[in-house]
Amino acid sequence: MSTTQKEKFKKRALLLSYLTVGYNLLEGVASIIAGTFAGSIALIGFGLDSFIESLSGGVMIWRFSQGDTMSEEEEEKMEKRASTLVAYSFFILGVYVLYESIRKLVLAEIPEPSLFGIIIALVSLIFMPVLFIMKVKTAKALNSSSLIADAKETLACVFLSIALLLGLGLNYLTGLWQADPIVGLIIVVFLIREGYEILTEKKE
Repeated sequence: MSTTQKEKFKKRALLLSYLTVGYNLLEGVASIIAGTFAGSIALIGFGLDSFIESLSGGVMIWRFSQGDTMSEEEEEKMEKRASTLVAYSFFILGVYVLYESIRKLVLAEIPEPSLFGIIIALVSLIFMPVLFIMKVKTAKALNSSSLIADAKETLACVFLSIALLLGLGLNYLTGLWQADPIVGLIIVVFLIREGYEILTEKKE
C-alpha cells in the first residue's frame, strides 16, 4: 500500500471513530434516561455499552491522530495498548450488568414497558451494522488489530440491540418482565467472551 493510500484509510478510520463517539454518546444518554425511568437493566446496560463504545472510539481517535511520527515498533506497541483498553472496557461493563441483572431477578424489580427504548434499539440496528462493515474494511486495509477490536465492539452493539429489542418487546407486548434482566445476562456472556477473545488474540 502506498503512503497516500495509507493516509487515506487512516483519515477514514479517524472519521469512523468520531462517528462512533458522537452517535454512542447520544445513544448512551437516551438509553440510560429511558432505562432509569422504566427501571430496565437491559436498557441501562445498553446505554452503558454505548458509553464504553464511545471510550473505544476515543481510543481509536487517539490511535489514528498520531500521524506518521512513530516508528513501526512504537506503532505496534500503541496497537497492543489500544486493544487492551478496548478489551477491559468489555469486562467493566459486564461486571456491572451481571450484578444488576441478578439483583433485579432476585428482588423481582419489575421494569415498566418502554416504547422509547424499543425505538432506540431499532435505530441502533440500522446504524451499527453499516458502521461495523466500514470499520472492518478499513481495519483490513490498515492491518490494524485495534480497529478490528473496536469493530467487534460495534458488532457487540448490533447483537445487544437485537437482545434489547427482544427483551423490551416481550415486556411491552406480553408483560413478561423477566425478559429484561435475562437479556441483561445474555449481554454479560457476550461482553465477557469478546473481551477475553481480544486479550487472547493480542497475546498471539
